[in-house]
Amino acid sequence: MESSCAASSCCSSKTQSETSTLENQTSSISGSMQLSWIITGMDCPSCAAKVENAVKNLNGVTQARVTFATERLLVKVENRANISDDILKTIRELGFSVKDDTSSEPAESSFLKKYWRILSLALVMLVAVLIKGTFPVVGDVLFYLATIWGLYPVASKAWQLARNGTPFSIETLMSIAAIGALFLGETVEAAMVLLLFMIGEHMEAFAAGRARQGVQRLMELTPETAYQIDKDGNKTEVSAHTLKPGDIIEILPGSRLPVDGELLTPNVSFDESALTGESVPVEHNPGESVMAGSLSVDRVARFKVISKPGESAVDRIIRLIEEAEERKAPVERFIDAFSRWYTPLMMFMALLVAFVPPLALGEPWVEWVYKALTLLLIACPCALVISTPAAVTSALARASRNGALVKGGAALELLGSVKTVAFDKTGTLTEGKPAVTHITSFDSSIQKPEHEVLRLAAAVESGSTHPLAKAIVARADEMNIGLPIAEEVEAKAGLGVQGLVEGRMVVVGSPRHLQGSIDLVAGARQTLEQLEEQGNTIAVVTVEGHLVGFIALRDNPRSDAKRAVAALKAMGVNSVMLTGDNPRAAAAIASQLGMEYRAGLLPGDKSAEIERLRDKGRVAMIGDGINDAPALKTADIGVAMGSGADVALETADCALTHNRIEELADLIGLSRSTMAIIRQNIFLAVGSKAVFLVTTLLGMTGLWVAVLADTGATALVTANALRLLRNRSSNSKKG
Repeated sequence: MESSCAASSCCSSKTQSETSTLENQTSSISGSMQLSWIITGMDCPSCAAKVENAVKNLNGVTQARVTFATERLLVKVENRANISDDILKTIRELGFSVKDDTSSEPAESSFLKKYWRILSLALVMLVAVLIKGTFPVVGDVLFYLATIWGLYPVASKAWQLARNGTPFSIETLMSIAAIGALFLGETVEAAMVLLLFMIGEHMEAFAAGRARQGVQRLMELTPETAYQIDKDGNKTEVSAHTLKPGDIIEILPGSRLPVDGELLTPNVSFDESALTGESVPVEHNPGESVMAGSLSVDRVARFKVISKPGESAVDRIIRLIEEAEERKAPVERFIDAFSRWYTPLMMFMALLVAFVPPLALGEPWVEWVYKALTLLLIACPCALVISTPAAVTSALARASRNGALVKGGAALELLGSVKTVAFDKTGTLTEGKPAVTHITSFDSSIQKPEHEVLRLAAAVESGSTHPLAKAIVARADEMNIGLPIAEEVEAKAGLGVQGLVEGRMVVVGSPRHLQGSIDLVAGARQTLEQLEEQGNTIAVVTVEGHLVGFIALRDNPRSDAKRAVAALKAMGVNSVMLTGDNPRAAAAIASQLGMEYRAGLLPGDKSAEIERLRDKGRVAMIGDGINDAPALKTADIGVAMGSGADVALETADCALTHNRIEELADLIGLSRSTMAIIRQNIFLAVGSKAVFLVTTLLGMTGLWVAVLADTGATALVTANALRLLRNRSSNSKKG
């Protein structure tokens, strides 16, 4: 069965030979079940709403959600017998397919299977045209038969949609127009209307497939099997879904990694272009993490699995894309709301056109009923409804292929209007790999005073994941300093960490937090300022409140940070660095990058600073740490670095999975291009309807022209939206 979507929608839902899997069949959730299917045949995001409406109306279904980008249906149901069968039956009645749809016949020819109804309808119409001149009656009969042949699936679909809560569908409009044309004796136009309608459906299906290609390629990145190495060194092929953290696996050259893994083999190069957009293979060393989907370029590589089943980098990206569809752009929400009353209103206007002139002015019934039927076809909201989601879906797919995840159309729309970007410093503007440059001790009564300062600091920092803490511990390891056990360790975001070491309270914190201890030691303040002027970040170490030393660390700017700031400036976007670091170290970094800065900020201070920046326009915040989460939430748009803390990734509206901040300017440019294309699409859709509304009322255009115009407008807005798929980032171009 073939169809297109509802009045608040505009898509087709053809049963296809290629269908997808029924997965996660029964996961128990607090007395209920969650079922999951992959559905094929959805041609625009509105199709997802159509399936949702139908499934939600079933007895026993508590929640239903469909994501267009991944074609996944998630349903929460009560534990009731045959509920799965009822859901599958409803999906098939709507004209969609799932993998276990055994009713689908094997495809003799993919082309014939997809286009057999169009071809047969066109063939009958061609025969009717050829013989109509010689045998007019036979020709008319053939056109009647052709119309009925084309009308049957459309009218059936209209009835199914009406039963499932969507009475004002495009199928309803087409059915009324075709039947009305038959009663008026316009058999040629009735058949032509249906033929053009079917062609338009397949054009939309093609466009939808193109828009989903980026996400589909992502879903296909990870292989289904992997070679697992046991403790005896034996190699066995196993399902990738059975791998657990700690398992050892091996991949061959030219193969992709099925899970996130820690590399065990020295100096292996990986092609990560499918995930990051980086076209040049990247060499990794033992101990480094490599994302699932990465392709081994030059040698056999072994890994230790570090991701749980369903939680690899690719799984997380797909999950974010699915969640993104719930966050529609404001313009998209407006179009959705508009389309819900637009079609019923146009149907009411068509009734007025059909009845008022003949009854009130004595005009011919046939002429005005014909105009009313034409008006019904013009009322089809296909081009208008698809204008926004087609552009948004294309843009999200393009962004994901460049290694940037945008959580929905709302975030995508806001990005283009950003006036200021606030950057966290450590791990965002800088490499996040600080190194200890100097150790100063203020306790000359002990042997190796610098070693003692480092020993105490590393002891309380040993459990921290902060880059500065890791650098301190790493330096202690390099110097072969044995670390005592720290007890009652407590971390305070933006202030420092404290703990009991050998019975003494040791605090490692910022100079701002420990000013009192610094001022009690002669010359300490001067030493501190000298180290900070050299661009160092200072960790102050105290024991029982007494200053024992400074540890100076320096973190170099990222190689692309200066280019990112320059690119934003060229776009008219201001850049500000927000950091808890000292003003002198912050000034050194900011001067290298050519940007403003605000230093000495606690997490709460960053949020307050963003509020002040918002007075000048919309603000985006980009960061990677736990202490950045409040600021990410406060900003109009939060952007997380892909390697950052989970809480930052969850809080943010966007994520740069490859950690290239230069991509931010490309993302803002993509947002602006998307909004420009949406405006163009709305103008095309509304403008074409306005023109043909006037020409119809003047009697200049008829039924088949109305369908052709609507199909043409739909094709134009879709093709215009697909231009976004060709939008390459600057990084991709360089590669």
